[in-house]
Amino acid sequence: MVSFSLNTDIIKLKKDDAYMTPMSVFQSIKHLIPKDKIIFEGFYGNGNSGKYLKELGFKVESHDVDFFDDQSFEYDIIISNPPYSIKAKVFKKLYEIDKPFMMLIPVATMTKQYLKKYFKDQIQIVIPEKRIQFLKNGEQTNRCYFDTIWICYKMNFEKQIIFL
Repeated sequence: MVSFSLNTDIIKLKKDDAYMTPMSVFQSIKHLIPKDKIIFEGFYGNGNSGKYLKELGFKVESHDVDFFDDQSFEYDIIISNPPYSIKAKVFKKLYEIDKPFMMLIPVATMTKQYLKKYFKDQIQIVIPEKRIQFLKNGEQTNRCYFDTIWICYKMNFEKQIIFL
C-alpha cells in the first residue's frame, strides 16, 4: 500500500497520485544536486525515492510523515515528485517554507496562477531528456500521456532552463 501521510480530513488523494519516480530520473539530475546538502524527500510514497537518493550518495531525510505538518528534522533542499492532485497546496507550502526545491511536475503546471503567484521570476526549469515513464505498483509503465519537468527554486543553477 502506498501512503503519502497527509491529513485526509483536508486532502483527498486520487488513485492516480500513486505513481512513483524511477531511479533513472534521480540519476539524470544527480549532477545538479549539491552533495553537501541534506535532502528532504517530501512525499514518501513507497519510500523508494529517498532510498534512491541515498544510493546516489546524498544525505536524505525520507520519512512517512505529513509534508504539510511534520518537518521536525533538519534539511536544506526538498526534492520530490508530489501528488499531482494537490499541486496548488504543495506550492503554497513550499512558498511558506522558503527553502530550495526541485519538484517533478506536469509541464502544464507552468501556466497555473498559483505558481506565478508564489514564484514568478524566481524559478528555474530542468527538462528531462525524454518523457518519464513512472512506476505503478512496482511495475514500469509505458503509457504516461503527459510530459514532466523539474520546477526548481533557489537552486542557483548557471542557467534558467537546463535540458538534460
